[in-house]
Amino acid sequence: GKVIESNYPATTNTDLTAYNCIDPSILVDVNGSVWMAFGSYSDGILIMQLDPTTGKRIAANSPIYRVANNGPSFFSNTEEAACLYQRSGFYYLFVNFGSCCSGTDSTYNIRVGRSTNVFGPFYDKSGIVMTNGGGTMVRESSDRYIGPGHPAVLNDNGTNWLAYHYYDALK
Repeated sequence: GKVIESNYPATTNTDLTAYNCIDPSILVDVNGSVWMAFGSYSDGILIMQLDPTTGKRIAANSPIYRVANNGPSFFSNTEEAACLYQRSGFYYLFVNFGSCCSGTDSTYNIRVGRSTNVFGPFYDKSGIVMTNGGGTMVRESSDRYIGPGHPAVLNDNGTNWLAYHYYDALK
């Protein structure tokens, strides 16, 4: 069943109208709680808690936290494809800035912020909060690798791997 739904204009099933419920990332916290980062390209990245038994929103009125945004007004944000990751007492929020899906004209790049709380605030290495456009560059277009995007972190027996897609300018 439904976890959360966005739609504009709202219908009887709509939970959010100002955010796109896209690109979910699930984190199972070391304490057993479950969180989902998602959105948005319209107005920022959100995080909400899920019920670990059902995988659905923990309660119909549970808080949804806006944790990242890089645009000054509604629909000027270009962040999406969030990945929430936990390591050594910190939470990391990886996001994409820019646009995708335009082949070698794509401007996607991957940025990250860090927090001591799963719901933020997330800061980049310069101390800029991600709700105010912050985000430390992780990957950007380089040589033939254009528009790296939709990051995911995998821990494989103590080795962390960053997975992402890109366009190959030579193909």
